[in-house]
Formats: sequence, structure tokens, C-alpha cells
Amino acid sequence: MRLVMMGTGPFAVPTFRGLFETHHTVAALVTGPIKRRGNRPIAVSPMRDVAHEHGVPILDPESVNSPDSLAVLSQFEADLHVVCDYGHILSPQCLATARLGGINLHASLLPRYRGAAPINWAIYDGEIETGVSVIHMTPVIDAGPVIAQGRTPIDPEETAESLEARLAEIGSWLIRRTIDSLESGNLEALPQDPALASRAPRLKKTDGEIDWSRPAEAIRNQIRAFQPWPKTHTFWNRPQGKPLRLIVGPVKVLPNRGDSAPSGTVLEACEDRLIVAAGDGCAALTTLQPAGKREMAIAEFLLGYRVTPGDRFGPESQTSSD
Repeated sequence: MRLVMMGTGPFAVPTFRGLFETHHTVAALVTGPIKRRGNRPIAVSPMRDVAHEHGVPILDPESVNSPDSLAVLSQFEADLHVVCDYGHILSPQCLATARLGGINLHASLLPRYRGAAPINWAIYDGEIETGVSVIHMTPVIDAGPVIAQGRTPIDPEETAESLEARLAEIGSWLIRRTIDSLESGNLEALPQDPALASRAPRLKKTDGEIDWSRPAEAIRNQIRAFQPWPKTHTFWNRPQGKPLRLIVGPVKVLPNRGDSAPSGTVLEACEDRLIVAAGDGCAALTTLQPAGKREMAIAEFLLGYRVTPGDRFGPESQTSSD
């Protein structure tokens, strides 16, 4: 079959590379435009490198659904559009430029976690299993019938970054198997149940702020979920001086200590131990990165910053004095 790959982000790279290991023909890559600051490129899709390696034409329209884009896509006479991490919704007219329409690789077990950040929110919610789904595309985002799925457990220490890399490889294999099944006509589509759908919205920087009233295990999951962006942060509301913004690294979950300290209270701060009360249990911090500084192990951080038991971590306080 003649394939047109549509993808921009790194999650799509293994799928794109995998297409060249099949007997199918990759006719073109459709990817996002190069982002520039002035005349200088600031973000170039890694998909372009793969296309250059294989001599594949690159299309990077501002709108893949524009009449000009549709005219160019039609010229490739594709049998199938393969879409992954592209970031644009394809119109019915765009899907119709390929004989079989399009398939999309999504990083969740649909209909769970529809949206732009399924890996992050699955970890945030403490899921122990996730996977990838291949859907036959419709104009409604992530809502088409599922034609293949692959499952995998989530390691308790896995971050969104490492899980994404694993799911991308699983997805590459699943896409190749799906295309072969489409070619042979041996594929069954299963409609998604809207009642089981959940959302995975695009991440915002504010998602990274820690709410210490949540259980310590939930905070640990939040830190894993938001690597490498937006990361997780809190403020040390110092008794003297302005609140200090801190990027919080991995934490270890400890049981409740039997006291009634409010969540966000520093319970212990000495040598290499910095323990903070959470809504349920405590969090033993391992690294902190003060605003404008590098990441530090707790022992090093405590040498330079005089945190004491009773200090509060949490939202930026407006009452601290200079």
C-alpha cells in the first residue's frame, strides 16, 4: 500500500521508522511547520530527519485541511494516512484523500484518556496498566472505532518520559501489524463506548503545583507524571524572606508519623532528610531545585538553605516578610 505519514512529535518517530521496514511504500511525510524566532529555527520536528534519510517528500502546511493542502495530498494517491502525534484534527475531506482514510496511534487504552496528554494523566491517576490503541479515524478526536490495542503494565517508578519511549516502540509494532491486516481485509473495528471515556487534556504549567493535602502517594505519582514538563513545584514559605519556588524531584512515601501537623508542614530537616506532611502519609524529598539554581540533593540543599521543622511548603504565601 501507499502510505502518507502524518506526525510531528518524538512519539511518532518509531512508527515512522518502522514503516520503512515493511513492504509498503511511504509516499510522503506531513509534519508541523518549523517554529522560528525571527529567521532562526527554534523547534524542528525529529520526523524530518527520518524523512531526509529515506528521501521522502515533506509537507508542512499551516493547515492540512486547506484546499491547497488537499490538492497536494490527492496527488500522492495514498491508500492510507498513518497519523501519530501530529497535533491537528483532519477534516473528512482530508481523510478522503486516501483510499482507506486514516488510522491514528494513540497512547492509551481508548476510550480512556482521550486527548493530548494520555501518558501523563494515566500516571497522575495512579494507573497500573496502560497501552496504545489504533483507531480508524473520524472527525471527532480520538473517538473512532478501535481496530487494535496493545497493553503494558506501568512500572511504579516509571516517569512519563520513560513510559512514552516504551509505548512508542509498542505502537510502532502495532501499526505495522494493523496495516498488514487492513491490506488483507482481516480486521474488525470495535466502536468505543462513550460512557467509558475519560479526558487527558493538554498540560499547563500550573498543573505542576503540588497540593500537599493530597495523599503522599498521589504526590509521588504527580512528580512521575509531569517529567520532563511541566515538572512539579512548591513554595517554601520562609519565616524570613520571600517565598522560594522549588522544583521537587522524586519523593519516597512514608507512613503517617502519628502527629497532627497540617499538610505541607516540614516534619524533619537535617542532614539528608527532608520530610513533609501530606494529606495521607509523608513525603521524603530526594532533590530540590531552587528558582534560578541547579538541582541539588537534599543534603546539599540543606547546607545552603535553613529549612527547619514547622516551616510550610505550599502555595506562594502573600504574608512572608522581606
